[in-house]
Amino acid sequence: MASMMDVSELTDEALLDRIQRAAFNYFLNTTNLANGLVADNSRPNAPVSIAVVGFALSSYPVAVERGWLSRAEALERSLAALRFFSDSDQSGAPAATGYKGFYYHFLDPDTGARVWRSELSMIDTALLIAGALASSMYFDADIPGEIKLRELVDMLYRRVDWQWAHDGGDTLRQGWKPECGFLHYGWEGYNEATLLYVLALGSPTHPSHGDGYRAWTATYQWENLYGFDFLYGGPLFVHQFSHAWIDFRGIQDRFMREKRCDYFENSRRATLIQREYAKRNPNEFSGYDEHCWGLTACDGPSDEFPDVTGLPRRLFGYAARGVPYGPDDGTLAGWAPLASLPFVPHLVLDAARKMHLRYPEMMSDSRFASGFNPTLGNSDRGAWVSPGNFGLDQGIVIMMIENHRSELIWRLMRSCPYIRAGLRHAGFRGGWL
Repeated sequence: MASMMDVSELTDEALLDRIQRAAFNYFLNTTNLANGLVADNSRPNAPVSIAVVGFALSSYPVAVERGWLSRAEALERSLAALRFFSDSDQSGAPAATGYKGFYYHFLDPDTGARVWRSELSMIDTALLIAGALASSMYFDADIPGEIKLRELVDMLYRRVDWQWAHDGGDTLRQGWKPECGFLHYGWEGYNEATLLYVLALGSPTHPSHGDGYRAWTATYQWENLYGFDFLYGGPLFVHQFSHAWIDFRGIQDRFMREKRCDYFENSRRATLIQREYAKRNPNEFSGYDEHCWGLTACDGPSDEFPDVTGLPRRLFGYAARGVPYGPDDGTLAGWAPLASLPFVPHLVLDAARKMHLRYPEMMSDSRFASGFNPTLGNSDRGAWVSPGNFGLDQGIVIMMIENHRSELIWRLMRSCPYIRAGLRHAGFRGGWL
């Protein structure tokens, strides 16, 4: 763990490099090299998360450019994962890996079979496919391994049946299970699904239809909070995940043209609203202020934990905490501000330093725990800290730091014809498009 003196003396660039590299080490430590699958979290017996594999595929190019991994090693890891999904059981059976080009949310790390009776996840498949596309844009050499990688990615993307995922309706479904069919809820309100719709609309084989995107945006909620007009989304991650791959600066769909805004500016405002909420601290939790903020999807204490039972408040465990309507139980995610680095760099760097100095226990080996709760702390142990690390947290930190430092992922995806086509079909115009 970096000492307080170390952090205070590091330049911004050195601090970001340390955090980014430590986050990347998560993938080095939790990947099955035989099949390229990556654990959801670092706790014992954790399953694979297909979304985390997508973040890993996107992070390998960063590691090559930063000198943390050779191009050959990154290619080998990427090919292992892509070959696995290419050859995986797509029968949709309860113990298969996927169906219709989609994949079950959680898989066995050795066999790749579905675990936990998890759903066939549309959004998590989208995160995986986005990572695969980023990989294919980076590995562009005319050599056998990189040619094979691009062929695999193209096949995986073309195999996804986005039309089927509509289940006859306008908007895309969130999931499907072999036991009961499609889950009885769709996407409503603004969230991380922008990337999902862009991929669905850009498909050359089974594309979604434009009416679906318009039907989804019709459920948006435009609000004024703390003096900011913005497209509401409570948890901070909904303003970050699609932005890890897509550069929304200066491009607008119909909704944003009417609001004279864009999604990048909207995420900037959402980040400022998060900071203002923590400063006001309406629930009077410990630690909240303008230097300590970040309510998002993260792990937190639950009522079942023996060390926190009896407290006169509800504790939510792993949940999507949000601003300003909750849920909020005093749990913050130290990584969440850093995933907003491109939006408000100076405020994010301030928060990163101040939170680390106050609560160094939230980081181990310069890697963020999923969540920490200062209200449940004491003089002996400091804040309550979530055990282990989660791959989604580490992946978004790597990518958003890199987009701030070099725009690597944004540059790769701006050149991706499928992303450009999907954005255009969704009605985006202007800027780099």
